[in-house]
Amino acid sequence: MKGTHAPRSSSSCAACKLLKRRCVPTCIFAPHFRSDEPLKFAKVHKVFGASNVSKILSEVPEEQREDTVSSLAYEAEVRLRDPVYGCIGAIAMLQGKMVELQHDLAIARARLSSYGHPTSSVSSTSASSYAMLEDHLGEANFAGFPACSGFSNGFSQSSTEFISQHGTTGGFSYPPYIQ
Repeated sequence: MKGTHAPRSSSSCAACKLLKRRCVPTCIFAPHFRSDEPLKFAKVHKVFGASNVSKILSEVPEEQREDTVSSLAYEAEVRLRDPVYGCIGAIAMLQGKMVELQHDLAIARARLSSYGHPTSSVSSTSASSYAMLEDHLGEANFAGFPACSGFSNGFSQSSTEFISQHGTTGGFSYPPYIQ
């Protein structure tokens, strides 16, 4: 349960051990940085500093401190892996993957829809699927993310240009139809 903490043992918390100081009963770090999790505080301390973490925890209401510490610990771990972008880099990577998967889905839908239609309507169906994809990609806004500035510019090619350059199959042949 959030907000309730097990009674502390007589040993110092991880923060006081790392800072080499005596852990007092009113230690703001003790409920969140247990003595058996020294790396958790070490990472947070390395990225944010003990005094900043102390200030943040003292400004946050007590019932939200556990979530705050979890957030600080996650941000510190990601920031140590990617010092430049941190969490934003992870978000940008996931958004890029999402756009890639949406593109693949649009291609798959276009290919599936072409199986049920005569060959003369294949290009119009594919064009409408690509137009739908372009509309959706146009709604995505990556400008606020440093790793993604100009990210959506690579998708400015219209669907008719794409189809005329790559064909409806995107360079892949259809598998044989088995009845």
